[in-house]
Amino acid sequence: MDDLGYLEDPGDKLGMLDGQAFRAARVIVDIGMHLELPIPRDNPFGFHPGERWNPELGWEFLRAHCRVPDENLRFELNRYLGWPGQAPAYKVGERIWLQARDEAKARKGADFDLKEFHREALNLGSLGLDPFKAAMSRL
Repeated sequence: MDDLGYLEDPGDKLGMLDGQAFRAARVIVDIGMHLELPIPRDNPFGFHPGERWNPELGWEFLRAHCRVPDENLRFELNRYLGWPGQAPAYKVGERIWLQARDEAKARKGADFDLKEFHREALNLGSLGLDPFKAAMSRL
């Protein structure tokens, strides 16, 4: 939305950045909980160093780092408990999208049309990550 000029207002841009921070926190919690990883001892938040991720720590982390109402956070936490890998897959898909966009810009130069790229990408519909990457590379 920012690239298309819809986030001129600083509050709108801040909302976008807040959403990105929320998605990053979900990735941390999803991976940590499902792999039962230890929280790094030297984490910059001083958050339970050395303890293993679990749903209670996931809840505490989300509440401390996300500006989302508790009922929404609880829903998100429960969703990640029942859908392992969803948050990281979303972020991988985002990276594929951005890489494909950069490659299309480089390939098409002055003929690149951002709105057209997004329209064609959205018209691909729902795809797994590998087919998505292959299809995006053809745009």
